[in-house]
Amino acid sequence: MRLKEFLVIIPSYNEIENIDAILTAVLSLPVACDVLVVDDGSPDGTAARVKSMMPDSSGRLHLLEREKKEGLGRAYIAGFQWALQRSYQCIAEMDADFSHPPEKLEALFHACFEGRADVAIGSRYVPGGSVLNWPKSRLLLSRAASLYVRLITGMPVMDPTAGFVCYSRKVLEAIGPDQVHFTGYAFQIEMKYSAYRLGFRLLEIPIQFPDRVRGQSKMNIFIIREALTGVVRLKWRSKQRRKPL
Repeated sequence: MRLKEFLVIIPSYNEIENIDAILTAVLSLPVACDVLVVDDGSPDGTAARVKSMMPDSSGRLHLLEREKKEGLGRAYIAGFQWALQRSYQCIAEMDADFSHPPEKLEALFHACFEGRADVAIGSRYVPGGSVLNWPKSRLLLSRAASLYVRLITGMPVMDPTAGFVCYSRKVLEAIGPDQVHFTGYAFQIEMKYSAYRLGFRLLEIPIQFPDRVRGQSKMNIFIIREALTGVVRLKWRSKQRRKPL
């Protein structure tokens, strides 16, 4: 049995329009990574489609089915726990809608595997990174949110809300997935901030980030509100305790 080093976690909820293409793209990459789809009870048949692709994946495609939608953070936490029960050393997270370019996974994995980073972040806001096809109002809001997070937390990450991230196993073990509080947009900030506070090395790798073409965005005002208020709560908690948030 080969040692399984690399895992990509892809959460899904009603991603039937994207799931075939994103799985084919990831499984076709030069880097031999496994894929775990965490499906939150999609009524559109996403999980059934993943199951139909599994026999042709040479054991590299896996499915974790959950009964209902509980938020992006809960899906990733379930995926992290699944990964830590196995031998994976580098665990990446990405969306199913091609907003995170699959061809950049290799760079994220190698940054962690080669020891250049403990957390490798696919970043829109470092030199060489960009956002495509967003209205100016959305881009301004995103950049303002990133600045807000940096000012409140002091974390030197240009894209703290990024959802295209690779974690070394030791980072997830140190944070403890069951110790993560937030379930929405703030989940991404909390994970990076916890790693930063623990002294792990965070490296940003530039990516081009296009808007989704197929399917429906899961972003809403409640997720944004959680992120804005959650940053203050993260900072306050960090002053109250020394262990991960």
